[in-house]
Amino acid sequence: MKLKNILPLFIIGLFLASCSPRLTPFTQRLYEESRWTKADLKKIQFYLSEDIKLKRSLSGGSSEIINGKIKIEDGREIEEVVIPKMTPGVFVFSPKEERFAISFEDSDARFLMFGPNPKAGNRYVLLASEWKGRVGKVKYDDKTWRVDANDAISNLLVDLKKVRKTTTSSRTAGGRKVD
Repeated sequence: MKLKNILPLFIIGLFLASCSPRLTPFTQRLYEESRWTKADLKKIQFYLSEDIKLKRSLSGGSSEIINGKIKIEDGREIEEVVIPKMTPGVFVFSPKEERFAISFEDSDARFLMFGPNPKAGNRYVLLASEWKGRVGKVKYDDKTWRVDANDAISNLLVDLKKVRKTTTSSRTAGGRKVD
């Protein structure tokens, strides 16, 4: 290929790369410095840093499949939900200080809990209710699911440039005189 054919493609690629959001890990420090309220958090677009794979064994009877698939693993039926890296999510509620319920689907009942982890620079990472070895338990859509320890590194990301955009309204007082 000739250089004059490659240059326009390079320029277009550079332009598109500059338009994409620069995502930053959501940390406890960022949260504290910004002093966001719950209403503010609902306006922030969160993203997932890594894939999260939820699994649960199906016992006899019927089950509802949630954007997942059923597969056979060691002779058992396993239901799986995959939330891919860079999936956008929204703040649903905060059950207590430093805990965020983030939903990556259209239902507020389908959320995962995130909170700051001091071992990960206080990034808001996936939280499990308990860990046994390399397997954690999480609640999702009122069901208990298993996650692998590798999913514990999944953390929340935000487009800091977009989040920090603020609108300021200003007015000047005209003064007031005694009658």
